[in-house]
Amino acid sequence: MAESSGAELATESTIQRCANSGSGEETDYVDRSISEPNKKNSLIRKMVEILLAEWESQSKGEGKIIDFHMPDELKKLFKLELLEAGTPDEELLPICRSIVDLSLHAGHPGYFNQLWGGLDEYGLLSAWMVEALHTSVYTYEVAPLFSLMEQYIVRYVGGEIVGFPEVDKVDGLFNPGGSLSNILGMHLARYNLNSSVKTKGNNVFEKPLVILTSEESHYSLQKGASVLGIGTDYVWKVATDTNGRMLPQKLEERIAEAKTTGLTPLLVSATSGTTVLGAYDPIEEIAEICERNGIWLHVDAAWGGAAMLSSKLRPLVKGIERADSVIWNPHKMLGLPLQCAMFLTRHKHLLLECNSNKSSYLFQTDKPYDSEYDIGDKTFLCGRKNDALKFWLTWKARGKFALTAAVENAFDMAEYFANLIRDREGFHLVLPKVQCTNVCFWYIPPKLRKHVDWNSESFKEALGKVAPALKRRMLDQGTIFIGYQPIEHRKLPNFFRLVVHCNPQPTRESMLYVVTEFERLGADF
Repeated sequence: MAESSGAELATESTIQRCANSGSGEETDYVDRSISEPNKKNSLIRKMVEILLAEWESQSKGEGKIIDFHMPDELKKLFKLELLEAGTPDEELLPICRSIVDLSLHAGHPGYFNQLWGGLDEYGLLSAWMVEALHTSVYTYEVAPLFSLMEQYIVRYVGGEIVGFPEVDKVDGLFNPGGSLSNILGMHLARYNLNSSVKTKGNNVFEKPLVILTSEESHYSLQKGASVLGIGTDYVWKVATDTNGRMLPQKLEERIAEAKTTGLTPLLVSATSGTTVLGAYDPIEEIAEICERNGIWLHVDAAWGGAAMLSSKLRPLVKGIERADSVIWNPHKMLGLPLQCAMFLTRHKHLLLECNSNKSSYLFQTDKPYDSEYDIGDKTFLCGRKNDALKFWLTWKARGKFALTAAVENAFDMAEYFANLIRDREGFHLVLPKVQCTNVCFWYIPPKLRKHVDWNSESFKEALGKVAPALKRRMLDQGTIFIGYQPIEHRKLPNFFRLVVHCNPQPTRESMLYVVTEFERLGADF
């Protein structure tokens, strides 16, 4: 990675910037009008070379994960001002270079901070193709191949991977993220309960609606309840076991409570791979309860859904094929480019009925082809990114066997890391068993090790200050990058969450490196 600073690279142009625009004074001006593209495209070609070199470098673990600066400092390093006149290419190149240098390098093998990370090479290629081909996948006429590709993937994943029993009834879409997919599941469940809600709103329901989900579930359910007018107070949390899995008996109790207090249970959202603990809710038992009570079952498998690929890991999601809707984000564990997120349902036509507006300037019925290929009317969005290509090309190149092996390796390496620190001085696992590829643990620095008392509030308070301090040191040094959080309802002080991805391929050496880096970074705490 280049060592030059953003301040040096993002210099002000020597050409006067029309500071007195409109004053009548003569001003030098760079003509940047939109016309024929530069046939040489030299800036694009040079940046492609830079980006490829950067991707290769970070994948090898070279350089820092991030050249981190506090906001006020970064504002001084990089000039954000937009001016009247354009900037010549010879000055844009160092500016673009500085953008690369001042950005996070999530493909670095020391990056374990979020549920997304790394970047598959075929995914990178597909993402560049998406931008270069520049279309919106809402009508067949402007995205013929990509419309067919998306529909094929939906049926393939719904039938072969999720395992919905009737493939011809599978429907779905790619969405810009798992949060929107969760909201779409709530939206669809509400329409399925009473289709008049589309035209008349929530007042068609005699009783308030309530959504039930585990206390470890994703916050997008609360946001969805707010967006849909259900209200965040009507997202009821269900208690979990010590591993963070929803307790079916507690779910039944909450459903009964909702009914006796005059509420209508709309949807149960089970999670396959919770955000922090990586817990897999027992879908089979939850499905039984939902079917018995006539409640829509939604499964948020955005993170842990990769387990569906493996026969060895499939028991984690047992019963997922009984769900009414499922979401899965291949941009997470598989390392596909952001964003690549699927919503799948076993109720064909429901998406179209729920969301169609039959806009006459897009979704005409007298086109020369079957209008069912105009898939954009199945969502409440308009413009749609071509995310299907990212999934299709990566799968086409890798094949299911290689992708499955990568997922299984990620699970194995998470287990290996947990075993590395299980009895190691200075480390303490939050949960004894790793469920997904999240490994949650405390690092106890030398000065605290003589005072370990898990019943002591003062010890927990002191321990809770370790993670923010160590994270600051990680940001400064850029060798590893791992997130932390508390869990208030479990009264757990700040702890680290190591997230193992498929890409770049984790190894025993990379897991041991994380351990030794913790010991180095925290030695004087």
